[in-house]
Amino acid sequence: MPGRTPKGEISKPRASSNMDCVDIVNASPAPPLVELRNVTVVRNGRVVLQEVNLRIEAGEHVAIMGPNGSGKSTLIKTITRELYPRYDGRSSMRLFGQESWNVFELRSMLGIVTNDMAAFGRPITGRHAVLSGFFSSVGLPQPHKIQPGMREKTDTLLAWLEIGHLAERLIGEMSSGELRRVMIARALVHDPKALLFDEPSNSLDVFAQVELRRTMSKLAQSGIALLLITHHLPDVVPEIERVIFMRDGRIVGDGGKAELLTEARLGALFGCPVRLTRQDGYYHLVS
Repeated sequence: MPGRTPKGEISKPRASSNMDCVDIVNASPAPPLVELRNVTVVRNGRVVLQEVNLRIEAGEHVAIMGPNGSGKSTLIKTITRELYPRYDGRSSMRLFGQESWNVFELRSMLGIVTNDMAAFGRPITGRHAVLSGFFSSVGLPQPHKIQPGMREKTDTLLAWLEIGHLAERLIGEMSSGELRRVMIARALVHDPKALLFDEPSNSLDVFAQVELRRTMSKLAQSGIALLLITHHLPDVVPEIERVIFMRDGRIVGDGGKAELLTEARLGALFGCPVRLTRQDGYYHLVS
C-alpha cells in the first residue's frame, strides 16, 4: 500500500548475525485485532448480542455473515465503540491488545468504510472528502490546517485506488460505486492496520460491485486486514479464508470457507434452501 514501502524500492541484503536470530526468537507476536469474551449488549431492554466469544488475529481476513437482525451490525458497533457491552465481571473486550481506547486514536488503527453518505450534506470534492479523514470531520471546516504531506498522501491514495479523476468532482455528482471508493481512500489516510466494511455492495450496480471487490482484494494483498460484514456471498473475496455465521445475537458458526460455505450450512443460516456455485475463488447463490 502507498506510504508503507516506496514503489520500486528494492531493499539491500545485509549480512546476518546471531543477534538477528535472537531478535526473531524474542519477537512478541502482534496482539489480536479483536478479542471478545462473554460480551453481551442490551439495547432498549432487549439482549441483541448474547455472550459472544470471538478472537480475530492481527492481519486476518474475516467475513461475518447472517440474516438481517442477526446481530452483525451490533457486533460491529461494539467493536468500533459506538455501543458498549454490559459488564458482569466475566466479560472483557480488547482491540489490538488494549481494553481502553480513545475513539479518535482507534480510528487511526481501524479504518471504517461507511455507506452513510448523508453526512456530506454540502458540496465537497473527492479530494476534500479524503482530506477530511485526517481530522475525522465532515468536510474541512476551520481551523483545520491542511499540511502539504496530507495533500500528497491524499493524491497518492486516489491514484493507488485508480480514482484520481474523482479528485475535483463533487461527491453529489459521483455514482455510488465511485463514492464508495472515495470513502475507502478516506479510511486509509492514517495507514490503518485493518479496514471494516459494513455491507459494502449495497446499492451498487454490477460493474461497481466488481470494481469494489477488486479493490478489496488489492487491499488484502497489500497487507491490510479485512473485516467484512455482508450477506452477499460474492463480497467474500478469495483472500478471505475465515467465515463467521451469526443468528439471533449469537455466533453459530466459525471456520474456513470450505466448511461453512455449503448449501446445507447456508440454508440453515438463512432459513431457506439454497443452491451454490463457485468460480475463480468466488461463491454465488443461484436460483
